[in-house]
Amino acid sequence: MRFGRRKDTASRPWKLSAKLLIASSVVTVLGFTAICTSVMLDMRRSEEELARQTLENLASGIDTDISRNVELYDLSLRSVAANMVAPEISQVSRPLRQLILFDHAATAKHFGAIQVFDATGKLIADASTLDPIPEDRSGEEYFRVHRDQPNVGLFISRPMLHHGAYSIVLSRRISGEDGRFLGVVAGSIRFSYFHDLFSRLRLDPDDVITVFRHDGTVIMRTPFDLDIIGKNFADNPGVKRVLSEPSGSYSGVRTPTHAPRLYVWRDGTKPLVVVVGKPWDNIHRLWRIEATRIGTIMAMLAVFVLGVTLFLAREIGRRAEAEEKLEELATTDALTGLRNRRKFDASIENEWRRAARQKRPLALLMIDADHFKSFNDTYGHQAGDEVLIGIAICISDSVHRAGDCAARYGGEEFAVLLPGSTPEQALVVAETIRLKVEQWCGEKAITTVSVGVASIIPDAKSEWTNLIQAADEALYAAKANGRNRTVLATGPKLSLAA
Repeated sequence: MRFGRRKDTASRPWKLSAKLLIASSVVTVLGFTAICTSVMLDMRRSEEELARQTLENLASGIDTDISRNVELYDLSLRSVAANMVAPEISQVSRPLRQLILFDHAATAKHFGAIQVFDATGKLIADASTLDPIPEDRSGEEYFRVHRDQPNVGLFISRPMLHHGAYSIVLSRRISGEDGRFLGVVAGSIRFSYFHDLFSRLRLDPDDVITVFRHDGTVIMRTPFDLDIIGKNFADNPGVKRVLSEPSGSYSGVRTPTHAPRLYVWRDGTKPLVVVVGKPWDNIHRLWRIEATRIGTIMAMLAVFVLGVTLFLAREIGRRAEAEEKLEELATTDALTGLRNRRKFDASIENEWRRAARQKRPLALLMIDADHFKSFNDTYGHQAGDEVLIGIAICISDSVHRAGDCAARYGGEEFAVLLPGSTPEQALVVAETIRLKVEQWCGEKAITTVSVGVASIIPDAKSEWTNLIQAADEALYAAKANGRNRTVLATGPKLSLAA
């Protein structure tokens, strides 16, 4: 008779499923976190690029307005300087000369009156009056620059108090036909022009706009700060970039107490360069709010997913434990604690195939209690059960290897499967079991056991029922020869050491 193969316990698939569930949940959470992180970084870069473009447009607009007014005023200075060297100018009356010199002069509420100084720095003409108050500007920076440097062109002074108002002075040299220095024509743009220009802009409180002269001197700044106006920052690395590159941006900190800012400028080649700065904290404010919101949602989802995963994994673990217990109950003899017949049939099927593949011996002990029926009839079933339990304990004490299988085969009969054991090794185990039972019985001679031993090296054509049959025959021989003994099976199909 061929017995069906018993499947392995279900605990391993369940345990594997719990591990896969946890691993897949962790990978999923990490994947979504990576995706959200990538999206948030893209959003951050977009915010930075948008801020950079906005600041570029703002710097361009301010620069255009300032450049247009400076150019307009410079045209008036050029016109006055050209008229001053005309031969006829000295031959006309003072009112006519005033009209000729300043007819095309730019006038606006933020522009100061244009004045003309001779080669010694004395005031000789003023657009605002025919009778100017005497002035001497020979000590001013702009006068000395034009006197000593013929090719300066338009010169913009440092911020200064000019005619009662803080201003910057724009000036040009008056040169004769032979290049001789004849004087200076100068005018001013008051700070009120910059204040009015910046007041029309919608700026955050921490935004900064700075107008530099091309040598690094601060001409104007908002928020307005007299401690900074007029200072030279040519040695500052960021300002060096501003003055050396046509346009660009950089991140910098003005002082250790200030927050980092993004600075942008559009045209560093003009006499006045406009730099616009915005704190990175303000640029990232909306992004931080959005990132915090999404991050919080992701964290809550991650906690929820991991919590559900751990709960399910725990339930799977409990089910696995229950499966193991059921498997244990299904494969264990309730009385003796040994494996039952069902588990033994599955084990011998698996071990037989393994031994056939590996060409190794497979040994079997068939053990039967002697005179058990008469003992059971004399002393009762409870006493008989105690005897069976004692025999099972003796068997368990003698079989120690992990691959060995000790089982209650049926009634008072037991079976011990010994993979890889030769006939001699199996015979030693059988004798050990028999002697332990004999010692346990003691002088009362409650019962003894007879043992049949068989060992076979399986081949592809053989069946494991042959091994059971050989062990059974050896057991019958032990019974027939007087019981309480061990018999080793012999036969043409068995590999023995007699």
